[in-house]
Amino acid sequence: MQPTIVIPTYNEAENITKLIPLLFELPIESLKVLIVDDGSPDGTGDIVNEFSIHYPNRIAVFQRGGKLGFGSAYIQGFQRALAEGAECIVQMDADFSHPPNKVVELLNTLESHDVVIGSRYIPDGQLDDNWPLWRKALSAFGNYYAREILRLSIKDVTGGFRAWRRETLASMPLGRVRSNGYSFQIEMIHIAHRLGFRFHEIPIYFAERNLGESKMSFQIQLEAALRVWQIRMAYQDLKPLPQFDQ
Repeated sequence: MQPTIVIPTYNEAENITKLIPLLFELPIESLKVLIVDDGSPDGTGDIVNEFSIHYPNRIAVFQRGGKLGFGSAYIQGFQRALAEGAECIVQMDADFSHPPNKVVELLNTLESHDVVIGSRYIPDGQLDDNWPLWRKALSAFGNYYAREILRLSIKDVTGGFRAWRRETLASMPLGRVRSNGYSFQIEMIHIAHRLGFRFHEIPIYFAERNLGESKMSFQIQLEAALRVWQIRMAYQDLKPLPQFDQ
């Protein structure tokens, strides 16, 4: 399968400089990387363009006009990757919270599933050791809250380290996705679940970023909590696709 990794960025120059070489060292044939950059003033996009000289036809930057949002960055990245013929798509953050070496396992597991999730909430999955207890509890509660309201059996519905088959994303109504923050991850999983796709989770260690500033805020988490109910109502019309309607 020809995989493309889609990575949204805003002011990730320090991280992207280290991440890109690590991704291309992975034993993955025909790997491509697409950076969706929201006009980072720190020059993230320029750094990616420099890497394109060393990895011709394997890396590209999609420069957007400003800070347009996390969710729309992924949607446009997915659409571009599909248009360019990607057979599977990995989504991940640029800040090393998602372990690059786990991309191989995600893709291998995808051969027998429609969506594979890097999970913090299954056996051997773990949050950063240095997170305070209150932060771990808040993360676990947010995940549990969304799972219960949307009636999802997946353990980690809020994480953003995932691999998708081409056919999976192409079958999803991406134009209907409205979440543009933390709740984007929840909305995408809910849609895939409603359509009957096959999920699998692999354990990951979710690390705190070492470089740059976190984009997470209380406002983003509050938006996610409110959006869960809107997401539940928005997709009641979706039924399992014929091949998954058992």
